[in-house]
Amino acid sequence: MTRVCIFGAGAIGGYVGARLAKAGEADISLVARGAHLDAMKAKGLTLTQAGETWTVNPRVTADPAELGPQDFILLTLKSHALPGIVDALQPLIGPQTTLLFGQNGVPWWYFYKHGGRFDGRQLESVDPGGVLWKKIGPERALGCVIWQAAEIESPGHIVHGYGERMPLGEPSGEISERARTLSRLLINAGIKSPVRLGLRNEIWLKLWGNLSFNPVSVLTRGTLEALARDQGTRNVLRAMMVEAQAVGEALGVTFSVGVEERMDMAAKVGAHRTSMLQDVEAGRPTELDALLGAVIELAQMTGIATPALKLVYDLTRFSARVA
Repeated sequence: MTRVCIFGAGAIGGYVGARLAKAGEADISLVARGAHLDAMKAKGLTLTQAGETWTVNPRVTADPAELGPQDFILLTLKSHALPGIVDALQPLIGPQTTLLFGQNGVPWWYFYKHGGRFDGRQLESVDPGGVLWKKIGPERALGCVIWQAAEIESPGHIVHGYGERMPLGEPSGEISERARTLSRLLINAGIKSPVRLGLRNEIWLKLWGNLSFNPVSVLTRGTLEALARDQGTRNVLRAMMVEAQAVGEALGVTFSVGVEERMDMAAKVGAHRTSMLQDVEAGRPTELDALLGAVIELAQMTGIATPALKLVYDLTRFSARVA
């Protein structure tokens, strides 16, 4: 049976792990910590979704060394946490292990088999010192885009909010057997996870909203709907998105919707407070570098001016530091 470990089984990781465990087609284990881990050990992992609540009992631990090498490791931590867990991952990695990276923003493996003039380039903003590139290796990486929202209602109990899509893909754009295998497991578990030929396009579609709405929400404390409806903040968001689109297109990205439609997509989510705003208010590190700092790094590489992005980045970094 395929061995799958969810490393960082918080809200999204727990949601995915619960779905996979319920499907019963793989040997599922979860790496977690604190009260959440204790509750799962004592009572199992409970998921509430679409009015239905149920409990599964996958293996849970704080020590990856207890689990041994896996076929797949699903990493659902935030991007800034990845360099700090590289050594802890090593007992889970065997010769054929594949790691699925489900972080927001520009992924650390972005230019692996990119095929353009920056092929093989490492990004300092999301992989300082190249730790991930050297100690994990981009050849082990699959990417994905997580469109779901979930939260830990209480330790051991996850509530799914909205979204079902989690497309995945190879950095090379190939349809590989390992991508097919993981896609099949996720789809059979009720998660819409097709293999995409051009995953970078979908990465940018989500990033486009995150790089603008998230930092502006930190500066204004506005919800997605409020930011998109107010003409002043909408003008700022538009300026940021136009600059980011120029960067993405310079790297070969195709945007499937326009700026106005993408802002309207965010507005339809409603009075939702972004994850970055929640992190700032809770005193946690933010994803600012993965969402915005990395795009500014890409802009410098491509020679594109991004004054709006840089202005908001600098203000948000200061605001998060003093909050």
